[in-house]
Amino acid sequence: MVVVHLLFVAFALAGGLLVVWRRRAAWLHLPCAVWAALIEYAGWICPLTPLENHLRRLGGEAGYAGGFVETYLLAVLYPEGLTRGVQIALGSLVVVVNVGLYAWAFGRRRGRTDLTPAATAAADATRRRGRRRGP
Repeated sequence: MVVVHLLFVAFALAGGLLVVWRRRAAWLHLPCAVWAALIEYAGWICPLTPLENHLRRLGGEAGYAGGFVETYLLAVLYPEGLTRGVQIALGSLVVVVNVGLYAWAFGRRRGRTDLTPAATAAADATRRRGRRRGP
């Protein structure tokens, strides 16, 4: 469960890279990123944490106090522990990274939206010919 939790955190933070590659991934990523930022801004505990602790207890292990970020990530990154300021910073990091990635993903083709299909095909062909010539 720790791996699933860690993957969610990584996806929320950097999943915008997937959106750059496949813009439809935004339908999956955007709710995750919003949820992760909201949890940090509001000071809530992610619902995955109680689930993880419950599964640990069922497996005979002890759960942990606090949240996943505080227990696993902040112990390495911020030894003093989780403060309200750190939570705001983490939430802002999620927002800033993903706003930049989404701007890149959805802005890179904007300049060609006014082209007709024939003009788009001609521009693509010209670009491909330019790549083949080389230096």
